[in-house]
Amino acid sequence: MLDITRKPNVQPVPYRSWNLANPGDLFSELDRLWREASAPISGQFGWVDSYPVDLYETADSVVLEMAVPGISKEEMDIRLEGNVLTVRGNYPEVPEGEDRRYWVQDIPRGSFTRSVSLPTSVEADKVQATVQNGLLSVIMPKNEQARIRKIALATR
Repeated sequence: MLDITRKPNVQPVPYRSWNLANPGDLFSELDRLWREASAPISGQFGWVDSYPVDLYETADSVVLEMAVPGISKEEMDIRLEGNVLTVRGNYPEVPEGEDRRYWVQDIPRGSFTRSVSLPTSVEADKVQATVQNGLLSVIMPKNEQARIRKIALATR
């Protein structure tokens, strides 16, 4: 589950105007209103969003790829506990002031946590994680018992 939380002292933008210049804009505005109203809440007034994740399996490994644009490796913490992989990080805060009035604010700020359950057991001491061009890749070799093996077919 991915939890992206805004710090409690950051409040959602209190004023939103409707952009109805074109008839088609009504649907996009209703979609925006629905997303804002139905967004799950985490903590005290914290907004929750999601980060894209791909989790796939190869013959030898389970691989997680996660979009983490703008986050350095020093701002991330990756842990494997049993069959649950957890990625924690922190998006830098942007100073807000009187000269900044948001019309759209989709870029998440503050800390986040994303946990995924792995489909099979992996060798924790051989896990490798890299981040390059905003993409985190965690390669987790499967346990010997979980690896796919080709079985030769003998003739009688």
